[in-house]
Amino acid sequence: MIQQTLNLIKPDGVKKGLIGEVLGRFEQAGLKIRALKLVRLTREQAEGFYRVHREKSFFPSLVEFMISGPIVAVLLEGEDAIDRVRALMGATDPKKADAGTIRREFADSIERNIVHGSDSPESAAVEIPFFFDRLETAGD
Repeated sequence: MIQQTLNLIKPDGVKKGLIGEVLGRFEQAGLKIRALKLVRLTREQAEGFYRVHREKSFFPSLVEFMISGPIVAVLLEGEDAIDRVRALMGATDPKKADAGTIRREFADSIERNIVHGSDSPESAAVEIPFFFDRLETAGD
């Protein structure tokens, strides 16, 4: 099934110069980039985006990290895009990620792990419009 999913290249990925590397891996896997932008989140935006984690102990440091520099928001599309993107990213903890995945190769820690990806069709349906409006996501 053709799906759309959101991917974020987090501040550490941007700072390390990995934008092209990450996007290239998605394209090489047959995923299409449907929208792309470089943004800098405000505290309120980061808190809103990660509101599902509000009660968790790592929430304050996650917000601080996500506002520490620019991020790249990417709308990806393809067959089973959500699962495919998550497989390319690897486990959240880079020490547990499979060899060859983005997080295993480039991440420093479980929090500074280079990328975010929607984990379900339901989260993609919420996350995509957080960054992209209808005009930006118009297809071919």
